[in-house]
Amino acid sequence: MAIRDEIRATVLATRVIASVDDAMMKQFNLKKEQRCIGMITADSDDVTYVALDEATKAAQVDVVYARSFYAGAAHSSGLLSGEVIGIIAGPGPADVIAGLQRAQEVIENEACFYSANEEGSIAYFAHLVSATGGYLSKEGGMKRGDSMAYLIAPPLEAMFGMDAALKAASVQVATFFSPPSETNYGGGFLTGSQAACRAACEAFEEAVLAVARNPIDI
Repeated sequence: MAIRDEIRATVLATRVIASVDDAMMKQFNLKKEQRCIGMITADSDDVTYVALDEATKAAQVDVVYARSFYAGAAHSSGLLSGEVIGIIAGPGPADVIAGLQRAQEVIENEACFYSANEEGSIAYFAHLVSATGGYLSKEGGMKRGDSMAYLIAPPLEAMFGMDAALKAASVQVATFFSPPSETNYGGGFLTGSQAACRAACEAFEEAVLAVARNPIDI
């Protein structure tokens, strides 16, 4: 593996429930028109959150549950558990299936982590969301359609990178993930113009790579 190589995620399991039980509707605070849900697990949480957001732009669905698992995919509780579960809801199977298909496409072919070293043991996520959908806009306290820099890395690299990103572009902190997260990473959502968010992603990446090149550099 080379520096900046893509680290692709994998969808592990999906299921659609065409008409969810009333007790389950109550647990997930579903609206009466949200009779159908779709579930997905994958081995990368941040990639999946971007994918779920894309699902809300591709179909008439909402993200009703999304949660990372503790310690990450390497310590998964089961073969198909991975690092995250996401649940979308909509009025019927057609919308939910379309949402899941779009999410799978993003996970497998679009958003991804990158390697900061040749061993692939340091990974980072510096992803430009050109226009947020229903999920990430809510999570970041932004307006739907805002641009966002989604920045994630191991603890020290993330904090060093967040500072670099904020100094490099006219962006604001929408959400800050102080380390450790459930998967022992850190980072945040930065918002601003699309050009500013792209510059923030680039600055974050360069900062993470600098740490990886020379970790002990006071």
